[in-house]
Amino acid sequence: MKGKFIVLEGPDRCGKSTQAKLLYNRLVECGHEVILTREPGGTPTAERIRQIVLEPGLDIRPMAELMLYEASRAQHTQEKILPALEAGKTVICERYTMSTCAYQGYGRGIDLKVIDALNKVASLNLQPDLTLVFLMSDKYFTERGEYLFSDRLEQEDIAFRQKMRQGYLEMVKTTPNAYLVDADKHIDEIQNQVRQLLLERHIID
Repeated sequence: MKGKFIVLEGPDRCGKSTQAKLLYNRLVECGHEVILTREPGGTPTAERIRQIVLEPGLDIRPMAELMLYEASRAQHTQEKILPALEAGKTVICERYTMSTCAYQGYGRGIDLKVIDALNKVASLNLQPDLTLVFLMSDKYFTERGEYLFSDRLEQEDIAFRQKMRQGYLEMVKTTPNAYLVDADKHIDEIQNQVRQLLLERHIID
């Protein structure tokens, strides 16, 4: 691929969206052609799937939930991500395949081998050039969400969040080009660490 694929991962409310926007603005200022996108979503079809999978109150069984995420990913990857990378653009994506392993694998208990196989099919085996995993203390989940609308996944209990968080900790150790970011720190400190990692990986000059 001519372009670079950067993925921001981590639990809900850990600051991914804020950091993604800051990084997007910085790269644009430096003259890069950048696409900022997200999962689930990123295209009209995938955004419709997002509405379903995150709607509070819906009874979506774990395997059906997994299939919805993978359907969104297949559409998103083929319609938006791959064409942008092939055109030499930098793609910044909030969540990708690691989130599915963390939430539906570690959180829901679905066999990780099944998820890995479906991830490869849906993503056409696309691998990020850099994965930044943002993890924060659980107390901030409540503090940051006190006045926010909670989607279906954000309404899961602390036991689910702990399993999902442990999944991220384990995966960051074994995933190529993946790095842990302390999301408890101040926004500016986190952004400085993000930019430093991009420099070290030669993704930006």
